[in-house]
Amino acid sequence: MRAGLWIVVAVVVVVVASLVYLMTADVPAPTHHVEQVIPNDRLGR
Repeated sequence: MRAGLWIVVAVVVVVVASLVYLMTADVPAPTHHVEQVIPNDRLGR
């Protein structure tokens, strides 16, 4: 019973720490421009 409780607590701590990191991390937006030509025969009508 105690081991299961510690596992649940560890999972909750990891999830909360991950969410805090994602909210506070300064991840830059992608700056690479992607352009791809699609042939007309692949487009639906």
